[in-house]
Amino acid sequence: MLEKLNPSLVWKYFEEILAIPRPSKKEEKIIAYLEAFAKKNKLEYKIDKAGNVLISKPATKGFDKLKTVVLQSHVDMVCEKNSNSKHNFDTDPIIPVIDGDWLKAKETTLGADNGIGVATQLALLASKEIEHGPIECLFTVDEETGLTGAFALKPGFFNGKILINLDSEDEGEIFIGCAGGKDTVAMLKYEPKKAPGKQIPLKLTVSGLRGGHSGDDINKGYANAVKLLTRILFTLDQKYGIKLSAIDGGNLRNAIAREAYAVFYVTHEKVSKIEKEVELFFKAFKEEYKHTEENINVQIEKTSKAETIIDRKTQPKLLQSLYACPHGVIAMSMDMPGLVETSTNLASVKMKGKNKIEITTSQRSSVESAKADIVNMVECALALSGAEVKHSNGYPGWKPNPKSPILEVSTNVYKKLFKKEAKVKAIHAGLECGLFLEKYPELDMISIGPTMRGVHSPDEKLEIPSVEKFWKFLTEILINIPLK
Repeated sequence: MLEKLNPSLVWKYFEEILAIPRPSKKEEKIIAYLEAFAKKNKLEYKIDKAGNVLISKPATKGFDKLKTVVLQSHVDMVCEKNSNSKHNFDTDPIIPVIDGDWLKAKETTLGADNGIGVATQLALLASKEIEHGPIECLFTVDEETGLTGAFALKPGFFNGKILINLDSEDEGEIFIGCAGGKDTVAMLKYEPKKAPGKQIPLKLTVSGLRGGHSGDDINKGYANAVKLLTRILFTLDQKYGIKLSAIDGGNLRNAIAREAYAVFYVTHEKVSKIEKEVELFFKAFKEEYKHTEENINVQIEKTSKAETIIDRKTQPKLLQSLYACPHGVIAMSMDMPGLVETSTNLASVKMKGKNKIEITTSQRSSVESAKADIVNMVECALALSGAEVKHSNGYPGWKPNPKSPILEVSTNVYKKLFKKEAKVKAIHAGLECGLFLEKYPELDMISIGPTMRGVHSPDEKLEIPSVEKFWKFLTEILINIPLK
């Protein structure tokens, strides 16, 4: 289906990748595929203990004096789907759908982040026509849920001093820096109480939101389903004394929550009042987000009875913490106009076991002190509920180098090819480049990619014409690499 598109070799490998299940931390099948690819094409390869794969290809004739270039992407994908989808990411292939100039997936994330980067590397490795100096293709694991592959990468695994990361999402833009990040997770214990037998169980659902990447999309005004759900629940509890039985919203730490729901009990005479209250919230949300969330939906309905509710002491603390927990842009950069400097994402709230509630958040900043500040702010908001709060190790940012030699090469190439200037930017999302730089301090890096939208959500889409421009750009860079 996709090989009819240009460049056909890239699309051929992308279609093959779509058929391979590759959730984060479950990359065994894609690693085996890469190993088989290297053997089939008689290319040198190695795999480290973490599962990172390096496939090397010598220079084509006449280009052996160019410096070695490392091309890098990650093999895992964010696995998000619509609530009504039966797709199993552990076993089922991604089903691509062409919609005009865009490629989407049926009811799920597409995995172009970063499958299109992987496919591009494979096309270069397999091609008999593309000219280039010596290249090393690095495929890392578990980028999306912890940068595990990049953390585990050992010095000396690759040799090149120039690295081109293929994990950006805007054709015509060259990225030379990224934010560092840290996750903050709270575990709140509660005492399950027997559900009131004579009261009515209601299910409140917030759905139809865009979601999106918690780095790239955090400044676009998209709603967070957990925050909207909390606004309603807090007011209902204040006015009507609801008895909360269940709460669930969001999924991944690096995705803005698209859907959330709660189940609670109320007395019979309050049902109609609560329905009217929810309708008022729905109208308010539609007005607040009329420019960004045209499909927003808020629904309340009677539901089946649950066995337990959250104890009355814990419930208000939970709702207050979720309400107080910040979400969104905290500061914009003063150095690079338009760049988000610091942000936080209230990613998910989940019931765990019989007596625990887990709240997952993610903080980002290109300024280390500001990152520490927002991490502390989120911890305080969650700790006030009595929750136990823990942090991930975090990852460093990548400080921009405007005088980078590979940046100069790439900007000149882009102008020559497309008769216009490429935009040089830093990105608020986390890239593995910061970790690479820690272990390979001499690296000269840029990050490029085709145009994608809605990544980390079932709305993810890849702009088909941008893939051809990206391919031309990258292959032209490779023949303009400086001499050794």
